[in-house]
Amino acid sequence: MNKIDTKGLVLRIFIPTIVLSVSYFILGHFCSIPHILLFCILGTFALVPIELGIILKASKDEYGRYSFQSAFAGQEKGSIWEALIIAFVLFGIAGLLSAFIAPIENQVFTGIRSEMLDRLPRGFDWTDYAYLKTFSKPLLMITCAYYGIFNVLIGPITEELFFRGYLTSHYEKQTPVTPAMITVLFSLYHFWLPFNNAFRILAFAPAAYAAYKKKNVCISIYFHCLCNLFSTVGFILAILA
Repeated sequence: MNKIDTKGLVLRIFIPTIVLSVSYFILGHFCSIPHILLFCILGTFALVPIELGIILKASKDEYGRYSFQSAFAGQEKGSIWEALIIAFVLFGIAGLLSAFIAPIENQVFTGIRSEMLDRLPRGFDWTDYAYLKTFSKPLLMITCAYYGIFNVLIGPITEELFFRGYLTSHYEKQTPVTPAMITVLFSLYHFWLPFNNAFRILAFAPAAYAAYKKKNVCISIYFHCLCNLFSTVGFILAILA
């Protein structure tokens, strides 16, 4: 296994998100479609290929062929039902955190967030549902469908294979703190959602630790998909209601 030092870890994490975020920021100023749809398209064709490409290249170097094997290094085949149960329990904990921690964090950053969004075109605020509803119904349907596929499946599966699979197993310093450290970096890499780091870290750290201890990345994949499914359903209901 080719180990990753701290510099390599940071570069692998932040280069993909810088490419995505800069592209989104520039194109967002000329956007004639919902910005959240633009972001999902860029995520599909910029972020995802880079992260999966890193895994494929690592697998080629380590095992002699392009595959996702490096994302499953050190993993043990566990029960799907056990992974699902753990994921649902952790999802319930994340729900409690969203009710108590997220509102406090949102309140703390309300002023900064508002000031930043005031300097950007209106579409950068994904919670501005009144603006989103100015688009045609067919375009909103396409947006919701694409957002659902990307946010519930493509995005979280890719990120978990990359962060909790490949990066966590290949980092040179393997300690009980490793999953938490990579979770912090995972949260910070969300440049497009910069004001929810405390909630994101507290919500994802238990799932990262469970996946690490159980040697089963499926736990964090199921958990991440569940969290994103919940937020996606809320978004779609708000837009199409």
